[in-house]
Amino acid sequence: MRTFWLFIAILITLSSARGATQSALTPSVLVVGGAMSDGPHFIASTRAVMQRHYAGCQKIVLVLYADLPRDWNRREVQLKAAFGELGFAHVESLHHADLAGQRILLEQADGIFVSGGETFVLLAELYRTGQLDLIRSRVAAGVPYGGSSAGANIAGLLIGTTNDFPVAEIPSRRALAIFPAVINPHHPAPSAQGDFDYRAAKINNYLGFNPTERVLALGNGAMARLHESRVTLEAGLGWVYQLKGRRSLVPGDLIPELQLKK
Repeated sequence: MRTFWLFIAILITLSSARGATQSALTPSVLVVGGAMSDGPHFIASTRAVMQRHYAGCQKIVLVLYADLPRDWNRREVQLKAAFGELGFAHVESLHHADLAGQRILLEQADGIFVSGGETFVLLAELYRTGQLDLIRSRVAAGVPYGGSSAGANIAGLLIGTTNDFPVAEIPSRRALAIFPAVINPHHPAPSAQGDFDYRAAKINNYLGFNPTERVLALGNGAMARLHESRVTLEAGLGWVYQLKGRRSLVPGDLIPELQLKK
């Protein structure tokens, strides 16, 4: 329970500092297991969830730090097209602005999406720019957050089960802590038994060293959403891992292990 109360303490502190309302204590966060795009399109199973999650958003900001800089323009074009198909016309990446301009974009955004790639690079850049705290405060103030793969990893309490090589130095494994679990994306399906068993063993070993934590594992295209204090699996396959065992999830399942106290 220690990680749960850390999550609550962060949100309460941020809300108090900003004079936020009660709604700020119930953020809206969408985490995706990865592989949600087919070029300039979101895969079919994710589209309705994305539309519902970002409903009403007029300006969505993209955070693409997990990609190589040479790929930022290409990724932005793809994501703008994918969001455009869902009716979101104003989508912009941070990378065109300087640090001051990036801060303005984040402060004005009413939706945030963080793409996949290298988790350690992404988290290092958010620490370096000071944007980790800024994004956390925006989400605490009610701005919907979505993240796929690396973007999902950093939504959790810390980056503990990322699947990534540590290709960049980070000040801490502490992440945004806007979602009440540690995330494991790209979890193999049970049909790939060897890969499934290997991943499960790795996560169980992690929990042996970190027994108070909970891991939410998500398959490719799987989506879990924190909204109105409850976490629901919205698409794909997922698993909740705790030291005492693993529970399988299917779309529509509530995840009471991760429910926030109101």
